[in-house]
Parts: sequence; structure tokens; C-alpha cells
Amino acid sequence: MERRKLIGIGVGLAVLPAWWALRQVTSGAGEDWHTDTAPLERAFPLLGPLTDAKWVSSRDNDRGVPSPELVISGLARLTPGKLAELTAAHAFVSEGPVIDFSSWFEKPLKGEGPENPQWIRSDELDRDGSGYSTKLWFDRRSDTVRFSALNPYG
Repeated sequence: MERRKLIGIGVGLAVLPAWWALRQVTSGAGEDWHTDTAPLERAFPLLGPLTDAKWVSSRDNDRGVPSPELVISGLARLTPGKLAELTAAHAFVSEGPVIDFSSWFEKPLKGEGPENPQWIRSDELDRDGSGYSTKLWFDRRSDTVRFSALNPYG
């Protein structure tokens, strides 16, 4: 009887990781970030349609800590010519993000983004007030925008 228990426990321990991995894949939980652009286009209408995105939310993988604030952070690709349009209409300065995705929910994005970026930003395009705050950095080489927004939908 003791031997059967040990064999049963051994089989259970061997099958459990495979079952868990299969469950993660079928439920879509294996993705580390969002790729849909529609929520970003609603949050940042001035950027126009986006062609690609990798972003995370402070409400992803909810830790059970209720928070009224939503933070989204990530990278998105602008359509060709959009950055030129923005730089012609707004004042920009050379300035990159101070930190590289260091918040607990941003960890999947660490190391993502364009190689050797030439970041620029515009105070005019960053929004402050009315309960939300947005920081946008644009890479001249790749038409990539890096963003961090607190309560982006107001």
C-alpha cells in the first residue's frame, strides 16, 4: 500500500507541471503584454492609428490590492510620417526616459524597445491635470513612442 501511494504521488508531481503549462497556454495567460492598439488609440488620440504595440497595465495580474488608479506603460509604433507631422506642429527636446520599465507591472517590458534610440519628448504632448498624467517619448529612428500614463481615460 505504501508503495502505491509513493507511485501515485510521483505520477501526480510529474503530471502537474504539464497540466499547469497547458492550462496557461489555452487560457492565454502566457502572454506577458498586450498587443492590441485600440485602447492606446483611445488614450492617445493625437498619435493617430498605431501599427504595433507592446504594453502592460497596473491592473494586469491583479495582486488583490484594490486601486482606483490605472497606469498603462509600453511601446507603440506610429504610422510612417506621423512623427514628422508631430515634430512640425510641436516643440520637442532631446530627452529620454529616466528609468527602464522598473515598476512591478512593467517587468515584462524591460529590455524591449528600439536599439540605440534617439528619444525626444514634448511638454505640449504630455498631459497633466484632470486626474491623469501622460509622458511620451518618441524615437526618431524607429517611429516608436514609449509611454507611461496615469488614468489615461480621465
